[in-house]
Amino acid sequence: MRRLTPTDAALSKEQRVSGWRVIRRVAPYLWPDDKLWVKQRVVIALAMLLIAKIVAVGTPLIYARAVDALSDAGAPDLAVGAVGLTVAYGVARLMSNGFQQLRDAVFAKVGQGALRALALQTFEHIHRLSMRYHIGRKTGGLSRIIERGVKGVDFLLRFLLFSIGPLVLELLMIAGILFYLFDVWYLAAVFVTIAFYVWFTFAVTEWRVKLRKQMNDQDTDANQKAIDSLLNFETVKYFGAEAREARRYDSAMALYQEAALKTSYSLAFLNFGQSFLITTGLVVVMVLAAMGVQNGSMSVGDFVMVNAYMIQITMPLNFLGTVYREIRQALVDMGEMFDLLEQPPEVSNKDGAKDLNITGGHVSLKDVHFGYDTTRPILKGVDLDVPAGQNIAIVGPSGSGKSTIGRLLFRFYDVTGGSLQIDGQDVRDITQTSLHDAIGVVPQDTVLFNDTIRYNIAYGKDGASHSEIEDAARAAQIHDFIMALPDGYETTVGERGLKLSGGEKQRVGIARTLLKNPPILLLDEATSALDSGTEHEIQDALAKAAEGRTVITIAHRLSTIADADRIVVLADGQIAEQGSHAELLEMSGRYAGLWHRQQSEEAA
Repeated sequence: MRRLTPTDAALSKEQRVSGWRVIRRVAPYLWPDDKLWVKQRVVIALAMLLIAKIVAVGTPLIYARAVDALSDAGAPDLAVGAVGLTVAYGVARLMSNGFQQLRDAVFAKVGQGALRALALQTFEHIHRLSMRYHIGRKTGGLSRIIERGVKGVDFLLRFLLFSIGPLVLELLMIAGILFYLFDVWYLAAVFVTIAFYVWFTFAVTEWRVKLRKQMNDQDTDANQKAIDSLLNFETVKYFGAEAREARRYDSAMALYQEAALKTSYSLAFLNFGQSFLITTGLVVVMVLAAMGVQNGSMSVGDFVMVNAYMIQITMPLNFLGTVYREIRQALVDMGEMFDLLEQPPEVSNKDGAKDLNITGGHVSLKDVHFGYDTTRPILKGVDLDVPAGQNIAIVGPSGSGKSTIGRLLFRFYDVTGGSLQIDGQDVRDITQTSLHDAIGVVPQDTVLFNDTIRYNIAYGKDGASHSEIEDAARAAQIHDFIMALPDGYETTVGERGLKLSGGEKQRVGIARTLLKNPPILLLDEATSALDSGTEHEIQDALAKAAEGRTVITIAHRLSTIADADRIVVLADGQIAEQGSHAELLEMSGRYAGLWHRQQSEEAA
């Protein structure tokens, strides 16, 4: 993978803080080419918005005439008197609110649809990312980034469409009315007030965004530490580290508290500054209006109307501050999520990749080189042939590359040299879905979903019937145990399967692999974490699972693979020895030394 240069890093940072990048990513959800219903709803919502704004701007005019009708400045008209004007004023206010609510109702499906689509896109993308990414990820921080980013979608779509543009339109309409009905000084006072207000709001908000970003980072860090501690509950207990974990979490929360306080203080400063500017502008305009009433150029109704318009300006301006803050925050939150979406998968299907065509399950490694880091090679030219239907075992010391071969076979990573083929097809040339369908894996530590035993076994085959699930459980020698439980197959296994013993979890894992019915089976130290008695029982289930399949067994305990058709001994990333159990013992080499050592340990 190409390393980032300093220029790349600078560009990446600049793109991350660019709100326009996020807006460009979100805008298509407002006007998608393939969804006519979305466009129709957006147009209808905008029409409702325009009607609401026109009614809202006209309402103070009705209010002013009603005041004049009740004052000495104007005599009540018989047809449309003060009562009629008051009723009209109430109807206008109701219509303005009604059209706004109708707008929100029409647009709700668009916003929720966009939220759902982006959440699904993010979820699918995370599953496409490489094993290298997931090994280094922080689950708690990742979940918080996704949560904040997805929640920002509906908000950003709604306020991009219904806040900034409509706010400008409303302000222009009110300014035009003030200029037309009165004089340019009213317009100047309103313009200066708005200009200072917008400048102050944007300047302070930009400062607050940085503070909010720091608060988010501390929130993510604290959440990660909490989840990490809970996931390692047993380890915390083993070492009596509850107080240590509490201090670690509290330290993270202290930093979050500090950042949150700065955010709160800055918000108070922003709110007071906005109130000062708005109040100053309101007083100036109202003084002008009062002078107009005194010199007879304006009526009392006009004075009330000017006040109503200034209040009407004040409300969206206050709203502007809130909207701008929230939009900037949504841009930050969604920017982090889009950074995640732009994280390229290390392993992906090549153009024109075809499905794997299994003709027997013949696995072949030809001069395979690989290293998780370019400076530390793991496999150094491995040649290994596994004929269809054979059981090949791979043994060797830790770090020799045993499990790495399994990860390359499943294509969690791509080889850096040579090729890995199944029935003559390079795994890099076939689709990952078909490759994964062809290989069943029983790992050293089977991790289960926090669901029922039925669900966990059925995970091996989408849409499996109850009889198929039971048959797989019988083959894995766990059916009788399940039936002895009070809830049977509906028993919940707990998070990561912690309510089951190691052997029980392994049997469930074997059952779901048998239900998958793959032509190739990879046993990655499937019994090394179990006691000898349980291991013996699991071996019977594994022997049943291996029937009629190509089996690659990665083993630590040599006694579990003595019956393999061929045993391959890895050392320092290369094949040091290979042959049957008897042949390797006769060689008196590495395998023989490991065998005798383990036999002595077990005898002791």
